Formats: sequence, structure tokens, C-alpha cells
Amino acid sequence: MDVSDLTLKAGLCCEDGAPCSLCLLIDMELYTYSNKDMEDEDRSSRDDEDFSKEIRNLKASVTLCYSTAAMLTLCKRVEFVVKSAALDHQDKTKMSIVIKKPVGVSFTSTVFVHLPKQPDIRRDITVPSLDEVCSTEIQQRIKECAVPTFSTVIKQKANEVELQVSGRDKSLQSYVCMQHELKGRCLLLTKRTIPFYQLTTCTCLQVWTGDGDHRSRRSRSCPFENHTDVFQRNIWKNLSVSVANGLMNDNGAKLSWNVSAPCRLEAEVWPCVALGESSCKEMKGFRQQANGTWRQNSKGLWETLGVFEDINLQLSPCVMVKVKGMEKTLGPFCFNDTSRWRWNLLVVAIVLLVCLTALISCLLQDSVKRWVRICHGAPSLVKGGKGHVVLLSPPEVDSVVSEAVCRLGSLLFNKGFSVSVDQWTRKDQCSLGPLPWLHSQLLKLDSMGGRIVLVLTRKALERTEEWTKQDKAVPQTWSPYSDVFTTSLFLIQADKQLGRARERFLLVNFDSHPAQTSSRDKSLPEVLQGLTLLHLPSQTQALLSELTVGHKKGRSVRRTWSLWRWGASNGRRAGTREKLDQQRESSCKSVRGDSKWETKPLNQ
Repeated sequence: MDVSDLTLKAGLCCEDGAPCSLCLLIDMELYTYSNKDMEDEDRSSRDDEDFSKEIRNLKASVTLCYSTAAMLTLCKRVEFVVKSAALDHQDKTKMSIVIKKPVGVSFTSTVFVHLPKQPDIRRDITVPSLDEVCSTEIQQRIKECAVPTFSTVIKQKANEVELQVSGRDKSLQSYVCMQHELKGRCLLLTKRTIPFYQLTTCTCLQVWTGDGDHRSRRSRSCPFENHTDVFQRNIWKNLSVSVANGLMNDNGAKLSWNVSAPCRLEAEVWPCVALGESSCKEMKGFRQQANGTWRQNSKGLWETLGVFEDINLQLSPCVMVKVKGMEKTLGPFCFNDTSRWRWNLLVVAIVLLVCLTALISCLLQDSVKRWVRICHGAPSLVKGGKGHVVLLSPPEVDSVVSEAVCRLGSLLFNKGFSVSVDQWTRKDQCSLGPLPWLHSQLLKLDSMGGRIVLVLTRKALERTEEWTKQDKAVPQTWSPYSDVFTTSLFLIQADKQLGRARERFLLVNFDSHPAQTSSRDKSLPEVLQGLTLLHLPSQTQALLSELTVGHKKGRSVRRTWSLWRWGASNGRRAGTREKLDQQRESSCKSVRGDSKWETKPLNQ
């Protein structure tokens, strides 16, 4: 048997007073082969008696499948018996199939039906919407048609409107959303009270129940249309006009305008030339109606756009707006608003005055260098006149190495050096970036003399070796902005080309974390070869001598840098020795995270 025709319908199944449910109704026309055709084909190979019994009890089946865009395909198979008498008198028959509550099918769904054995037969249908179904006489028997109703209570003293939802199943949660006009986007409300300032005459509300499905049927209403005395003013308060100038494709001048409001309005717009703060002379021949295409912007307001073409922008034109229903004309709105410019000048003047006052105060208390350090929150330690030392940690995160670096910084500070440790200046590094921060430290070296001390470990040498290979292959692969350690490698390479890397950089390692190299070992990565390497704590005195010699050389040699040139004069850090020690210990503790750690010199 074959299916010669198929008809698909969507309907409602209502039985024994029970609620009606969605059904699929499928009518098929089947073509059956006659007894004579079957006899001619099979009689030669079968016994007459067996063949006669078979055609009297012929079993047949039809398989059809249905699906929607949101679900997988489901199939149904219908089996039946064909009487032999029917085959003697007709070759076509009709059959109907009803699928109750089809899985995945809802109102407004598009359903596709096909026959697996006959791919050429395919049908589809769109299920009517819930609003359309609920407009029928049997809506009382359709569960989805039961929607709540709501009323509004205006509370003048509280300046709010209360929503009262009723006529719903108390076991289901109700939802309310608010929109500007019925075609606007509907925003879900979390409260049942709405302040006056959010409401206008075009404010509409939607209420529904269920699990929050936005496809559920809703009751819609715009209950404030007639309250013009209360809510009309909110339209004017939220109405705004913006103006911009520009050029057209033929280089002609144009003046663009934009009107936005909670509700779509009827308005007239025209350009004018400002004669004073409140008067503006109309430019004839440019009037436009702001009644074109309205669309909602990201704030939920309706807006419409327009352009005045071939207009003389040298006259600094402005825009006037007349809204239907408003007695007062709005404007002028200008793209070079002088009043706004005057406010901007006032703000700039105030900011400059505050900055000048702060600068004078800092100069009276200490030097410009101290002001820069305090304003940027850099906790570097300043003491004595032995020069500046920048202590850079290796790239790995190791609490033991971090403690050793902190102790080395404390030791150098106690010996009279100005010390800046990268572990203590994470805030500056985050705000400036590794390269600018390191350049700022080099500027201190220019004025005070000193060295950048690079701490080496096995991980640091591996990173340097990898950087050297990458730098030779593709120079752009590594960025000097990645971290302070990598930045120092770029600067070392640049100074080696100028022949001054040995004067600026010094290498150290700790005996507890040896870098497996000596001060003359050629196995150092190429970029580090030629730099002095000291082992701590055994060569602590040699380190102090090197830094002292580097300080004297640095003060006698004038250095210039092209980036970030701001002044910094030598000065003593105000405060007692105890405060500096507290700040140093606090910085080290914040790195390690252990409040019981105690700073100790390396030589102990």
C-alpha cells in the first residue's frame, strides 16, 4: 500500500468535559493494489489455498514522522488489516490519525510531517497563536487561555501606582512588565508599585502567569492614557534634542538633529540663528515634521532623526522644536553650546587650582620627588646619599626567593642606599606598566647614581635563554610590556649596544638557589655575558663595594633618556626610622602573606 495524498491540520481535542488540548489531525489517502494484480504476480509461486487465506487477512502499516524547529523527529506507526472484499471493489481508501498532545508542539509552532518510505510527500503547518485560539467559544475549556487581570490604584500622597493582580490560579506565579506603547520593549518589573516619574500617558502593562514563559498569553492594557494631568508632564521632562554638524557626500554642509522621548510625538523642527540666550531667528525654508520613523534606543526611549541639508554652518545654527500639545517652543539646541563651554572652562579652572594647591603644599613639605612617590603610592625606601638601587626579582613565584629579595632590600636600605624593590611597587607597575615603571627608576639612577640589580635563579636563566632564542628568530615575538624581568632584558640589550650595560646592571644569586654559574662562566645567556655576577651572602661586601663605585660613576656621567622625562631632586624621606622599618616589613609581609616573618640581613 502507498500513500497517495496527505492533509495536515492542527486542532483541539476536547473529551468528556476535560480541558481541551492541542492535537494534530492527519488525513491520508491510501492506494491499495487489487486482488487480481496480486494473483497475477504471486499465484505462480504459492499454493492456491494459502494464497486465498493470506489475501483475506492482509496486514498493512503506515509510518509517518513529525518534528518542529525546537525538537527532534518523532515517528508513529499505524498497523491495520485490509479486508479482501474491499480490494475487489476499490483501489483507494482514506484513513485519519489523531496525535494528542504532540511532544514539542505548542501554539505558533511550525510542524513538519513526512513519510520515511515516500520522501516526496512532505507537509507542514503553523499552529494558530494562543490569542487566536482563545478568541473562540471554547476558551473556557482551554487552560492556557486563563489569564489574570489587573487594576491600578493611584496613590497621590506616596507618588506611586500600585498594581493589583486578580483572577488567576494562586498556585502559579504572576509576572508584570512595563513598556512605552504596546509596540515597545517590555521590561520585567520586580515590584508591584511604580513611581510616578516612570509613568507616562503611553505607559502600558502586561500580566501573565506560569513559569515565566514569554510566549504565554497575557492581558495587556495602557491604563494611564486619560491621566494627562498627572503623567503628561513626564513626557516633557524626558524629552531631549541633540544636534550635530557634518558633511554630505557632495561636500555640502548638513545639520543633523535627534528627538527622543518616552512616547512617539508629533513635532515640528526648524533651524535658527541664535541672537541671544533665549531668542533665535528662524532660517526660512528648512522646517521639517518629526513624524517619520520612530525606533527605540538602548534606554527604551523612542527617537526619530532628521537632517537639514545645504545649510550654512558658519552661522552656528541651532534647532527649535514645537511639540503638539505643548504651549512652549523648545530650544534653541546648538551643536556649539557656549553655555556648556563656559561650564567646561569652570571645571578645568577648578581642577587646575586644586592641582596647583596640592603641588605647593607638597613642595613646602618636601621635594617634587616625594610628591610623585606619595601621589603614585610607590613604597620605595629612601635613605642617605649612597645612590639608588633597583632590585628586580626572578620571574618565578617562590616564597623563599621573595623573602631573600626582601631581606636584601632591607640590608641595602640599612647601609644607606635608596632602594626600590619590584615586589613593593606592584601598584605602580599595574598602573604604569613594566616598561614605563622601569624607565622611571632609570631616571632616579640618572640623578642619584646607582645600579639595577637583577636576581638570577635557574628559572631566570631558562627564561633569559628562551628570550634570547626568540629575540634572534622573531624580534616582535616578545613584548617589553609583558613583565619587569623581560623588560630588563630589553634594556640590557640596548645598553650593551651603547657600551654601558656593565655600569647600569649587576647580577646576583643566592647560595640557597644557585644559578649553576660563576662570575666568569661563559654559559650565561648571551645578553647577560659581560655583566658582574656576585654570590650572596658570601660576596655581600663585594656587592656593597660595587654599588658604591657604581654610585660615584653614575654621578659623574650625564645620562639622557627620551621617554617619560619628569624631574626628581634628591631629598630625604620625612619620618622616623621606625616608620620606614614598619613600611618595609609591611611590604615584605604582603608579598609573602605571613605576618610572623621577621626581616634579617643576609650576613646573619
